[in-house]
Amino acid sequence: MKRNKILLLTVILAIIGTWFYFDLGQFLTLDAAKQEQLTLQHHILENPITAYISFFSLYILVTALSIPGASILTLLGAALFGFWASLIMVSFASTIGATLAFLSSRFILRDWVQTKFGNRLTTLNNGIEKEGGFYLLSLRLIPVFPFFLINLLMGLTIIKTRTFFWVSQLGMLAGTAVYINAGTQLGKIDSLSGIVSVPVLFSLVLLGLFPLLTKWIMKTMTMKKQYKQWQKPARFDQNLVVIGAGSGGLVSAYIAAAVKAEVTLIERHKMGGDCLNTGCVPSKALIRAAHTAADIKNASTLGIDAQINHIDFAQVMERIHNVIAKIEPHDSIERYSQLGVNCVTGDATILSPWEVEVNGTRITTRNIVIATGARPLVPAIPGLDTVNYLTSDTVWQLTALPKRLLILGGGPIGCELAQSFCRLGAEVTIVERSPQLLNREDRDAAQLVEQSLTHDGVNILLQHNAVQFESTLDDNGQPIQRVVVEHDNQQVSIEFDAVMVALGRVANVQGFGLEELGITTTERGTVAVNQYLQTQYPNIYAVGDVAGPYQLTHVAAHQAWYAAVNSLFGAVKKFKVDYSVIPAVTYTAPELARVGINEKEAQAQGIDYEVTRYGLDDLDRAIADGYDEGFIKILTPKGSDKILGATIVGHHAGDLLAEFTLAMRHNLGLNKILDTIHPYPTMSEGAKYTAGVWKKAHAPQKLLAWVKKYHQWMRS
Repeated sequence: MKRNKILLLTVILAIIGTWFYFDLGQFLTLDAAKQEQLTLQHHILENPITAYISFFSLYILVTALSIPGASILTLLGAALFGFWASLIMVSFASTIGATLAFLSSRFILRDWVQTKFGNRLTTLNNGIEKEGGFYLLSLRLIPVFPFFLINLLMGLTIIKTRTFFWVSQLGMLAGTAVYINAGTQLGKIDSLSGIVSVPVLFSLVLLGLFPLLTKWIMKTMTMKKQYKQWQKPARFDQNLVVIGAGSGGLVSAYIAAAVKAEVTLIERHKMGGDCLNTGCVPSKALIRAAHTAADIKNASTLGIDAQINHIDFAQVMERIHNVIAKIEPHDSIERYSQLGVNCVTGDATILSPWEVEVNGTRITTRNIVIATGARPLVPAIPGLDTVNYLTSDTVWQLTALPKRLLILGGGPIGCELAQSFCRLGAEVTIVERSPQLLNREDRDAAQLVEQSLTHDGVNILLQHNAVQFESTLDDNGQPIQRVVVEHDNQQVSIEFDAVMVALGRVANVQGFGLEELGITTTERGTVAVNQYLQTQYPNIYAVGDVAGPYQLTHVAAHQAWYAAVNSLFGAVKKFKVDYSVIPAVTYTAPELARVGINEKEAQAQGIDYEVTRYGLDDLDRAIADGYDEGFIKILTPKGSDKILGATIVGHHAGDLLAEFTLAMRHNLGLNKILDTIHPYPTMSEGAKYTAGVWKKAHAPQKLLAWVKKYHQWMRS
């Protein structure tokens, strides 16, 4: 703690200590107030200005230091100065004192609390930021909650000081008036409990509910205004219409059908969305072929004489399409129709919050889920449209392996496909603006992936920016394609046969009625949704890539549960979507898998953490398999085995991640993992050994020293 904070805390404690040591509180009792009333009134008549200033200052001091006696001062003030004068003084003095207590708590403790518990206070901070005034007003209007405690706790939050001041001024006014009214008859009061009767206290509690009632009325009025231009149908054809049959849309429709709701699923192109047709499935099938090629090339390290005579790229691509076809029935119209979903192929248009048109037919629905996904981002780089560029959508149309493949972007998609095409025989170059690949990951983890890609033959150009594409003809009339990249204010030209753009994805938010309804989008271009995945129309939801914040298939499915349940049962109970434990994997070799926060994020959030690291070069199964590169890195709070995040780089890291994901989801620490039997020899033992590393670092050294002495005594 800084010196000025310690000094302030010392002064406050000294004043409070003096107050209690000399028992100054004896002067702020009901009996003392009644006994001194006449004397004080006489003093006020002789020195009115001094009396007003003294009373006002004393009240501020008592409130600021949270010293018992404010209630007595309020009664005494009313008896001495009258109702209106005391109401004005007490109202402002109590607010000023409360604000000083608030600022002291904030100055001394808030940084420490937010640093130590910031990740746990995210929800509270978000709520305070959006509706802190309502929360505070509700607490101020209900005298059940100690005001001094409200002052101190609010100081630890992110509520603005001016908001705290005016809301406190308004909120404490009712309770202050009750006490002052009673104080005008101070001589007739026998105890503080007689001031506020049960009916009055109940009335004040009801008054405390006034902000919530106001909030509900305002929300109702806002919704009425939002919907006023639309005619709500008298009845509905469907309980739910889902637009888009990717992961988010399929799960939403599945859940609705499972609970016997009438649901229509509309898909304009192919069932299964990007994941099945252009994303997860084809990319993993390609990676499988690339891994096999790499294993054959490295077979000599296992004592096996093997070589690759030829790679039939066309056959590799044919197998990829066969894999898609084999998985297609899982997401097919036939399957979902059997489940009870009304599947429609066509372009959907949202006509109103309750109407969707497809193939010329209008469908009325109580709720809508938007699951339209995203598309590859194609930047406006001069000349890009003149060259043969590919995206993660179109790369699967290749039938011949490009001899020289240029990839823009060193994110997960760029790295996975760069390594795969290189292992299959292409000359691959990655152009990445950032100083490392996989820029969101920790440097040590990304470096291992970078080293592996470089070892495979990928040419990686970091901190390079593509500024222009050119397409010309050589002397023989053959096309020449090149890109000009810039690095350290110098430009270099790189020739290629095909370029793949892997710079991220853009949400599909246009062309189906969102603009006409005025549904808002975020700075990232995704549909703006609240914690329940609702747009500004509470009956219209959005999930998956179109909503963000994660562009992951399993997150879209995760969101779909919340959207489906909230849309169908929200009148009874709504659930806030939970993003607390989100795993993600980059399927390079080695894989990079992560759940929770990494060191970059922990440092950005100011979290005080410890790192426990276990190298896979120590793991028996990894050594036996010849895949002993990589590590497991766990972040925990200092002195605790609670898992804040796990980063794994290694063979099948995505599979190893599952145990840590489960542990985080159910609040199991490293001690529980260490206490669990793992089969030998398996890669899963890496989790146990990592927990063992943490345990060794936190062994009770003092106790062990005494145990050592015990054993020495036993040997004597």
